[in-house]
Amino acid sequence: MFRTPERLFRVLAIAEAITWTILISAIIARAVGAPGVVVTVGGGIHGFVFLAYGATAVLVALNQRWHPGVAILAVVSAVVPYATIPMEIWLHRTGRLAGDWRLEQTADPRDARWYDRLMRWFLRRPWVLAILLAGGIVALYVILLLVGPPGGK
Repeated sequence: MFRTPERLFRVLAIAEAITWTILISAIIARAVGAPGVVVTVGGGIHGFVFLAYGATAVLVALNQRWHPGVAILAVVSAVVPYATIPMEIWLHRTGRLAGDWRLEQTADPRDARWYDRLMRWFLRRPWVLAILLAGGIVALYVILLLVGPPGGK
């Protein structure tokens, strides 16, 4: 399913936009009388996918060797409702999502950098990468839950 960086990024960009819909719908539902737990559930789903999208954006940015500004813009696009969709379209149209995962070292001197070697090691072991990313996202999610919701109570 995620054979290319483009496919992975597209799936997470769409999922992030869908969870914005869930969160906004929950907020509206609470405003018209639904119990507050709908926002807790909607916010939890959105928060988890938000973090997964951010991790995906960083991984794809490293693989595709995006300029740091492009990578930051991709991550920040998740903060604005539905902005991940136009971001994905722009990245696709400008060719920044084209290509495969960089699994092998090439003659490019950038391939010898430690973080490129580490990324290739993980990309050749997708289950290890998935477990590491999922564990990191869950850990960050739990920490953020302990800190509390944005704006406090």
